[in-house]
Amino acid sequence: MNRQITVEELLRDREDTLGLENLSKNADLSRPITHPDPASPGLALAGFTERVVGGRVQVFGETEMAYLDSLDSPTVDGRLRHLFSHDVPVVFVTKDLEVRGDFLSTAQEYGIPVFRTSMGTGQFFQRLNPYLEAALAPTVSLHGSLADVYGVGLLFVGESGIGKSECVLDLVERGHRLVADDLVFATRRGYDIIIGHGHEIGRHHMEIRGVGIIDVKALFGIRAIRQQKRIEVVVQLEAWDDSREYSRTGLEKETTEVLGVSLPKVTVPLNPGKNITVISEVVAMNHLLKYTGIDPAQEFDQKLREAMKPVREYLEQDYE
Repeated sequence: MNRQITVEELLRDREDTLGLENLSKNADLSRPITHPDPASPGLALAGFTERVVGGRVQVFGETEMAYLDSLDSPTVDGRLRHLFSHDVPVVFVTKDLEVRGDFLSTAQEYGIPVFRTSMGTGQFFQRLNPYLEAALAPTVSLHGSLADVYGVGLLFVGESGIGKSECVLDLVERGHRLVADDLVFATRRGYDIIIGHGHEIGRHHMEIRGVGIIDVKALFGIRAIRQQKRIEVVVQLEAWDDSREYSRTGLEKETTEVLGVSLPKVTVPLNPGKNITVISEVVAMNHLLKYTGIDPAQEFDQKLREAMKPVREYLEQDYE
């Protein structure tokens, strides 16, 4: 789902980091910010406001303030009103620039808080943009367990009781790391990166049937956990079904979508005696191999075709 934060939340998280000074003490800090990209209102101040997006913070730098100073007061008032009527949540002024009294009074009329920082405009964008992108990224909750195996984020999914937590616990015992168990929050960063993390309260705890809730950090140490990890492969655990055909060569590629991002999927059927932990490690290493340009299934298929080529040519020439 798409998220939003308030101006008050932004101040709570980044007021000191951004060095913000509140120039409008009575402004509404509950105004929602819904757009992850800060904007410079250059064209909007010139009168072109058709592309102004509501819920997007506006950053006034030296160019914008100098342009306003070049205009007479009625024109400034009209341009600002035209901009502020587009649901602007908050205005930032950089470089400790002087802010006109009519600027503050018009912003106050629309309930828009104005903050000033000593940072340069470029530096301010660099500090603010990653925070907004992370805070407003689309997020969904998934039922599964997420582990870091050889640096690869494996998301284990499947029916309740299939053994996801037990598999991840075994991986932790073998030196890999738990990210989240049972409930995984997946957040999309950019266009094709999905980051998974656990709930703040239940983070790094696991429910093991017959044992109860365990604290992985307390049992195995700090090396056994991490706060978040990119989800790179989805591992579907399911009970063996004799009526179903399972991939034996790896040439058939499965994928699944999370927040509109296509992720590789591996379906592992479970039956007694199968070592799912070792298989999970192989899934992670195989994924790393593919990143280096090595696809064992395709290479084997190519070698097999080359080995069969003389036989195929002979059969094609056999006219008897």
